[in-house]
Amino acid sequence: MRNLLALVLLAAGCHGGGSGPNLPDDHPRIYISANKDRLSAALTAGTPEAVRFQKMVDGWVGGDDVYGFEPWNAALLGQLTGDAKYCAAAVKSVDDEVTAANSAISGGNTPDVADDDYLDVGDDVGDLALVYDWCYGTLSSDQRTAWLSYANQAVTNVWNPDSASWGGTAAKWDGWAIDDPDDNYYYSFLRATMLLGLAGHGDLDGIDQWITEFHDTKLTGELVPNFDKNLVGGGSREGTGYGVSLRDLFELYDLWGASTSEDIATMTPHTRASMLDFIHQVLPTLDRVAPTGDQSRDSTASFFDYHRMFLQELVHLFPNDSLAGPALALLQSSSVPAMTEQFMYAYDFLLASDVPPTSLSSLGTAYYASGTGQFYARSGWDTHATWINMNAGPYTESHAHQDQGALMIYKDGYLAYDPVIDSHSGLPQDVDEHGTLRVVKNGKAVAQQMGNASTLLALHAGTGYVHIAADLTALEGSAATKLQREVVYLQPDTVVIYDRATTPAANQQVWSLAFPASPAISGATTTVTASGHTLAIQRLGPTTATPTVYDFTQNSDFSNGFRLDETMAGGDNRWLHVATIDGSATQITSTDGNSVDLMLADGTAVHLAFDPTGVGGTLMLGTQSIALGAGIDTLPE
Repeated sequence: MRNLLALVLLAAGCHGGGSGPNLPDDHPRIYISANKDRLSAALTAGTPEAVRFQKMVDGWVGGDDVYGFEPWNAALLGQLTGDAKYCAAAVKSVDDEVTAANSAISGGNTPDVADDDYLDVGDDVGDLALVYDWCYGTLSSDQRTAWLSYANQAVTNVWNPDSASWGGTAAKWDGWAIDDPDDNYYYSFLRATMLLGLAGHGDLDGIDQWITEFHDTKLTGELVPNFDKNLVGGGSREGTGYGVSLRDLFELYDLWGASTSEDIATMTPHTRASMLDFIHQVLPTLDRVAPTGDQSRDSTASFFDYHRMFLQELVHLFPNDSLAGPALALLQSSSVPAMTEQFMYAYDFLLASDVPPTSLSSLGTAYYASGTGQFYARSGWDTHATWINMNAGPYTESHAHQDQGALMIYKDGYLAYDPVIDSHSGLPQDVDEHGTLRVVKNGKAVAQQMGNASTLLALHAGTGYVHIAADLTALEGSAATKLQREVVYLQPDTVVIYDRATTPAANQQVWSLAFPASPAISGATTTVTASGHTLAIQRLGPTTATPTVYDFTQNSDFSNGFRLDETMAGGDNRWLHVATIDGSATQITSTDGNSVDLMLADGTAVHLAFDPTGVGGTLMLGTQSIALGAGIDTLPE
């Protein structure tokens, strides 16, 4: 069997030596050999992370009900301590699950692992594989065969949905996301495939194929090319709620590298870029992340253990990178300086870092991830900094929202936001549930069309300003022939928004911004006070638009939220707004609706003129004369 496996791996390009994987023969095969000394030393030294982890596992072994506990935690301690009680408990737990699954199969039913399109196959089969590998010597021959046979069928079914079966009974399923590396399900499928292959290769006929399936077919043949093409700049097109599942992918990179001596984390720049992207999506108060896309677990997008693990994994993969120190400084000062849930304690233990935290202040203050379309800018890295976000990119995933062009503004709390935060479901996707310019046809908002994208037209940053422009027209179908948004952020607290909109005359144009508090309208100026600050939005054009306020609680999904709607008849319109925080600019005037003069709070005079026909214009910022042309600059890290 070993010789046959070697031939299979050589033919597939998976082999020991060089830069490819080196697959160990002896158990434990996964992770332990590269990490046992480090982790055992932490247990012996009684580090806080090690003590807390062992105490939690001891509680579970003793009968405590630990929510979300995975038996591999106990199997790990079995390897590190040599105490037989840990593997005994882990093996019993997994064996009970396999027995229950086989009982269901014998009764003509599908086991739980198949529920929800195999979403939990990574946890279930991955757990089985780790316990199998780390407690191999305590398993009977019958247990080994039963475990691997069951797991092999589960993974076979994942990648072959049309011919899937259980116990000889057809169990066809829809194959959701088996070829979509942008989807969180995919990482669960990879986990089951990789860990089963690593743990069981050579031990049972049919298992060896999963090494090739993971490494060649899925990782290098599908995921890496997709990420290199579609996820430049890091992050996830599913948004920040489901996108945090990338932590599971990064964990696989770690497990594979420790098991085979092959570094797969650097196969795509997406991995390292996701560290910088994540740092920028964390709000200045370090207790929340940008709430883009579905937020089904927690609609408020509060910082959680999953976010902590996300960044910990990346620091662990890139300990010598210039981003590692700032990332650890963020975690140290965040609202989650240690895991809060017992089922996550393992990761504080496994990913404890000796890299010294440095400072976020060494980083640039603006970032754009072209693969996701997310743009972030802030006035600085202190907790009271102003932060803004705009979405300008692809709209391709089912968990993404119709929020292209939408703006958020934050200072000590949200001033302008995504109302998903105040929804019960965390799932409001429609275009009128976000702060953007939308088209209304026959009284109904025209949906942004999935499968299309905003096109970034300009991105520039200089002393005291950031400039971004995007074309949203492709998202509107026949509802618009031009829809462009151009934003100039005058740091620290002034945002100028200019929109070019050309729509059929029969359609209405509605300029919107959403708030967590009820706004007051006075003529062309709307003000809202929240988090101890006042945001004022002054419309300089078109002068004939009609402002109203929509209360989101009219929709039963929302507990709070308000939306400014400025409505204008269709046609060829130009919209110009200036948003200021706490009077950050005064003497705000416009003579033509395409340009604005204002005075910043520090006495800097500003003249900003946009080209009404296409992206660009001029900016006089004090003594600086800046041409705001099309083109995309590389922003400094």
